Amino acid sequence: MPEVSDETGGRRPVPAAAAKAKPPSRVRMSAAQRREQLIAIGRQLFAERGFDATSIEEVAARAKVSKPVVYEHFGGKEGLYAVVVDREVRALLDRITTALTAGHPRELLEQAAMALLGYIEEETSGFRVLVRESPLMSGTATFSSVMNDVAHQVEHILGAEFKSRGYDPKLAELYSQALVGMVALTGRWWLEVRKPRKETVAAHLVNMAWNGLSHLEAKPTLITARRH
Repeated sequence: MPEVSDETGGRRPVPAAAAKAKPPSRVRMSAAQRREQLIAIGRQLFAERGFDATSIEEVAARAKVSKPVVYEHFGGKEGLYAVVVDREVRALLDRITTALTAGHPRELLEQAAMALLGYIEEETSGFRVLVRESPLMSGTATFSSVMNDVAHQVEHILGAEFKSRGYDPKLAELYSQALVGMVALTGRWWLEVRKPRKETVAAHLVNMAWNGLSHLEAKPTLITARRH
């Protein structure tokens, strides 16, 4: 049996199992697993600090890898950011489009509002990444582009509704941008305050939007303009 020195300088036996024990080796990640880990870390850092204040050094440090590993997967911070943003854009748009199932326009408004607020509640880090709007990504997918995609879907719904009510369907694009913008900006505000609960926020948004739409003037004019 192997022996080691004790505190008095003598020798004492060491159990064979302990003599053979080695420090546990770290499980090596596959390339796909490492990529997913780096994306998750990047998502969190971009949400916390934004694009400019996030560094490849910190991404690598949190992942416990060297900087070249991050560069190998994404080519740099810009590449990592682009992947993170693209995933969030698709996740949010899929959530909203999947939610639009009802046939009645008011129910569709409710579903869209709840889908956006649900995403904010459950994927807070992802939403923070999108609303930070890095200038670097101004020409590609951002929160604004997602909202534009949603607005185009709402435009088709409003266009048909306007036509059936005798309003100019060409104005559907304007109203869809206004409605989606209202929900999106309210969502950004709710991200920080988190009250009232999302169902109440959605109900008030739809209340304002639907009751406003149901009492539209065919040819509205500004009150100030009527005085002249």
